[in-house]
Parts: sequence; C-alpha cells; structure tokens
Amino acid sequence: MTPNHQVDDSPAALSSGQREKAMMRFELLKPHLEEGVPLPRVASDAGIALRTAKRWLARYRARGLAGLVRTVRSDAGHRKLIPKLIDIIEGMALRKPQPSVATLYRRVIAIAKDNGWSSPSYSCVYSVVRTLSPAMITLAHEGPSAFRDRFELIYRHRADQPNAIWQADHTELDILILDANGAVVRPWLTTVMDDHSRAVAGYMVFLGAPSALHTSLALRQAIWRKQDTVWPVCGIPDALYVDHGSDFTSIHLDQAAADLHFQLIYSAVGRPQGRGKIERLFGTLNTELLPELPGHLIGSKPTTPPQLSLAELDAEIGAYIIGNYNARVHSEIGAPPQKVWLGDGWLPRMPDSLEELDMLLVMVAKHRIVHRDGIHFQGLRYIDPTLAAYVGEPITIRYDPRDLAEIRVFHRNRFLCRAVNPEHAGRVITLKDIQAARSEHRKSLSNQINERITRVLDFLPGHPTETTSSLKATHQKRRGAKLGSGGEEG
Repeated sequence: MTPNHQVDDSPAALSSGQREKAMMRFELLKPHLEEGVPLPRVASDAGIALRTAKRWLARYRARGLAGLVRTVRSDAGHRKLIPKLIDIIEGMALRKPQPSVATLYRRVIAIAKDNGWSSPSYSCVYSVVRTLSPAMITLAHEGPSAFRDRFELIYRHRADQPNAIWQADHTELDILILDANGAVVRPWLTTVMDDHSRAVAGYMVFLGAPSALHTSLALRQAIWRKQDTVWPVCGIPDALYVDHGSDFTSIHLDQAAADLHFQLIYSAVGRPQGRGKIERLFGTLNTELLPELPGHLIGSKPTTPPQLSLAELDAEIGAYIIGNYNARVHSEIGAPPQKVWLGDGWLPRMPDSLEELDMLLVMVAKHRIVHRDGIHFQGLRYIDPTLAAYVGEPITIRYDPRDLAEIRVFHRNRFLCRAVNPEHAGRVITLKDIQAARSEHRKSLSNQINERITRVLDFLPGHPTETTSSLKATHQKRRGAKLGSGGEEG
C-alpha cells in the first residue's frame, strides 16, 4: 500500500457514527477483556458468531478502538489498477474541458488495449475520479478565483479600536421604489462601517450606477457629527478599506484621503473575502428590513406594489440602522455595535469644519461659465449677487446631489459664494439685489479704470492740459448716457 492510500488508525480520525459503532462492539467484548469471561460465552450472550467475536478481539488488540470499525481504504475500488493507469485517469480527469466519466472510461479502455494492459471496469475508473480532491478539481476546471473563494483559508482580522479601519461598499437593494417621475426603479445603497465595533457610520441611498460621488457623500455623513444624538459614530478613520472597482479608485477619493490624513486600502482585484463584515450587513438589510416594506423583491418580481419614494426608503433605512442594527447585540462581538464604538469614552479625530469636509468630499462638477442670468447646471439656474462681478468668467462648482437648492461656487480655487436656485431654495434673490450688485460692480470697475488712466496721464501725448477731474467728469457723462439709453430689464 502506498503512503497516499494508507488508512488512518487513530481514534481521532473516526466519525461520530464510527465511534458509536466501535463503542458498541467494545461493550460486547468488555466482559472478556476486563472480567475474563470466556469468549464463547460472551459471543453467545451477545447473539453473534464466535468467529465474529474472535475477529473483533484480534482487531482491537492490534489497532485499539479504531480496529472495531470497518475502515474504507482511500484507494478502494481501484487497487487492481496498475499505477500508470491510475495516473492516466487522474490526469485526463483534470484536463479542460472536464470530460464525463463515460467519455473518460472509453478513452482509458482504448489506452489499456493499445498498451496490452488489463482493461479496468467502469466502476474502477469512476472510483479513481471520485477520490480526487474537490479543491484540485475546482482549481483545474474553474481556475484560481473559484478555488480561492471556496477553499482558500481566510484570515478574519478585526481592528483593535474604533475608527482604526472603516469599510465602504455598494449593493443593489432587493426592493423597487418610485422615482420623481413615478417610474419603478431599483435603488442602490452605499454604507460605511467601523471594523472594530461593526457600527454603521454612514450610508447613502441613490439611483443609478455607483460612483465615487456616492462614496464621498456616504463618507461625509460618516465623518461628521450626526444631528440625531443617538447616532454618535463619527470622526476620521485611520484607514478606509474599499473595493478595487472604478467607483472607488478615483483621483478625487485619493485626494480626499491625503487631505484628511487617512489611508485608502484597496482589496485585491477579484478577492472579496475581506469585505465579509459589510456583506453581512447587506444581507441583514435584505432579509430583515426590506421584506417589511412595499416593493420588496423576491427574484425579479416584487411581492407588493412599489410605493416608497427615494426619500422614504432613505428614512426607513436610517431608522433601522440607528434603532436596530447599531443598538442590538451583534452575535460576532457579543455587544451592541454602538456601545462597542463608544467604549469607555474617547474623542474621535474630526475635520475643522463641515465646510472643510465638503470642500474635500463633495465631488467637483464640470466647469461652468457665469452667464448674465446666473449659472446653468442640470437644467436649473443658480444666482447670487456675488456673481455680478464674474459674468463671462469660468468657475467650478461643488454640489450635493441630494440638495440641489444651492451650489458652491469657486473661482481660481477660491470660494466665492453659495448660489441658489430660486425655484428650490427658501432664500429669495430679488431684482433689487441683482441691480445693487451690478451697480456696485460697475462702480468698482469705473474706479479701477480711473485709477489706471490717472497713472498714465502724464505719458499721454496731445493732452498736456487735461486734468484728472476733467477726465473723470467726461467718464461720468459717458456712463450716465449709457444708463439712460440702456434702461433696466424687469
């Protein structure tokens, strides 16, 4: 018998069923072994043949308790095959594409005949294939990725303290909702979780494909202090662990990590094992919360008609996270995530202000030009008196897609103002505000023009007697004439 086909005689190798059977036989032999009762009498009392009792006794004395169980050799069924033929069967079974046992048997029969070997039976060939390791078969036929996901050992690391490591990931929720136009859509969820406590630090529900913007907005909520005092999780993490997808690997997110001083860690491509904790959260939401809401999906069909809006689903998920997931005992850590995050009391690292956090995390939109009637963006118009001095100038805007009532405007990387959309914002920008701003801008430009002309007055040929005051008077007359003829729009 080769080493690869040895039988393990150790009691630890016995299954629970084998151990139970061995103990039953041992109990029958015990009077003979411990009390000296003659073996024929023991066999007669137990109702077994004397020959069987002798065989059990010999096996027990040779191999102990394991000898009282009929063990199956790993090479059972193909001991009569020559080693060369076994190697051929195993090698052919591991080739791609995977052959059926019937196909493999026909090929082996042909090889055996060509070489003058004894032809194996179908059961012998099947037995050889069956004894191949499932891990080996998976690696050979499905590749390293499938092997890694099913058979590779996982090291489940847990951060030593809160905010040491956060995880962020997306999932498409098993629910249908109604968008702003009443169309049925399937939403996505981005969550940020603290690795040590399993507490959810932030989330975002949205429509459309995941993007770096959604990650940034979920991270913004996670880092800043919550309005709801029963949700204390906040602060800047030491490290953020994310997927290697394009929605995470953005220059914007890299820059935010550098500015906020946290490390951005990407999981290996095609290796999701490290994100099991946040995947468990997604599974909990899909099995506990969503089945209680209208529009819950089972397969591709909703169990009830969709009714919720995006905002209503956002509220349901927020209430569940705060009042249920973060507050109840987590089975893996044995305590509520929120309580574990709080610990004995500590101060998380925070950004200086929400404005600074917005500057770093809210996605930069496309460049825009300031028009005479404001900034045009996503079919809306945004205005602010400050923009009167920048008509025709290129600017950059930052915005929160969950609140398009206002945008933040930057000119040459300097913050200018918050421009509002009059149709969506509570703040009202009147024509009087715009007129005052335009007048102030014209006055500022006029003063700058006069100052510059005055500086070169002595160098102008043909005007030796023209004074600064007469020049200003001439300019003011021109200005009055333009205002008188141009008028104001209503």
